[in-house]
Amino acid sequence: MTIEINGKTIETTDHGYLVNHLDWDEDVARGLAQIEGIALTDKHWDLIRYLREQYLTNNQHQPMERAVLKDMATLWGTKPTSKDLYTLFPLAPTKQGTKIAGLPEVLRKGGY
Repeated sequence: MTIEINGKTIETTDHGYLVNHLDWDEDVARGLAQIEGIALTDKHWDLIRYLREQYLTNNQHQPMERAVLKDMATLWGTKPTSKDLYTLFPLAPTKQGTKIAGLPEVLRKGGY
């Protein structure tokens, strides 16, 4: 599959994940979010940047939900719940968020 963002053709998997994470930029994230029906807020961007940072600086590590909750609590100054993260990314923050962050599909089950 491919998507068009700002005149650039970007290859995606059958599930809508970028084939090459280097194709990602914020415009691509906005396009992917639009496809997913999500209007990005500052909290979405915090989570997207966090997921990218974890992947790019930690040996392609993709954190599980428990780690995301802990780290977002530190960043936001309040402790979010799983429900808060699912409000941002209804199809799973560590899966749908990862997709919009331009990272490979997470194949593990569960969040803990």
